[in-house]
Amino acid sequence: QVQLVESGGGLVQAGGSLRLSCAASGLTFIRYPMGWFRQAPGKDREFVAVTTWSGDRSYYAYTADAVKGRFTASRDGAKNTVYLQMNSLKPEDTAVYYCAAKSQGGTWDVGLLTTGPYDYWGQGTQVTVSS
Repeated sequence: QVQLVESGGGLVQAGGSLRLSCAASGLTFIRYPMGWFRQAPGKDREFVAVTTWSGDRSYYAYTADAVKGRFTASRDGAKNTVYLQMNSLKPEDTAVYYCAAKSQGGTWDVGLLTTGPYDYWGQGTQVTVSS
């Protein structure tokens, strides 16, 4: 059974940092696109970042414009874990953050910026940024 478990959320002041982790079990995700999304109260789930396998042991990472330069997505194949390093946090970053896996695999595609291609989701972790 596939499970994605996020951790690392919490309450932080504006300008602070957090690192989210997403541990995968039941699948070896090395060749799967792994996305990060967030959902604030009353809003749709929105894309944050994605990492995709790009051959050998490397990966390609892409982040949304709203967080570019502040957030960095990465992955550790040996640990079957993906990370989202979040720096210079702002109150508008407050949301529940989810990781997701596209188990059909594949490389970078613009469709990965939407929720549709992902078939496994974690339970989410709350990030609250105070002003």
